Amino acid sequence: MAEVTAEARIEAPTGKVWERLTDFGSYGEWNATHTNFPDGGPETLAAGSTFTENMKLMGFPAEVLWTIEELEDGRVLAIRGKGPMGVIVGTRYSLAEDGGATKVRIDGEFTGAAVSLMAGKLKDSATAALTESLRKLSGLVA
Repeated sequence: MAEVTAEARIEAPTGKVWERLTDFGSYGEWNATHTNFPDGGPETLAAGSTFTENMKLMGFPAEVLWTIEELEDGRVLAIRGKGPMGVIVGTRYSLAEDGGATKVRIDGEFTGAAVSLMAGKLKDSATAALTESLRKLSGLVA
C-alpha cells in the first residue's frame, strides 16, 4: 500500500472551494492527474454513484472506475476506484472552515500487488500531483 496526503489553506470560503471541487466539468483546470471523463462526471453527487475517469500518474495513463463512498455536502467527498493491474485507488477530499478561508486536505491510497513494486516512486509522484492540484485549485477560487 502507498498512502499520500497533501494539505493547503485556501483564501476562499468553504462553499466556493466545494463548488469548484465538485464541478466535474472543470476538473481538468486544477486536478493534475485528470485527463478526462470519457462518459462525463458523475450524474448525481451521492454515495454509491459511479463514474469513469482517465488519469495520468507517473507518466502512465490509467482508467479508473470510481464509486462515491462518502459524501458530506460542503465538507467531505471520498471516492474509491478500480484501476489497471488490480490497483485500488482511494481519494478523500475534506474541507474545514478556517476564519474565512478553507483548509483542504486530500488523502490518497493505492493498494494492490503492482503497488508494492513501485510504492516509493508512486508516493513521490502522487504527493507532487496532489500538491500541484491544491495550488491550482487555490488559484481558481482565491
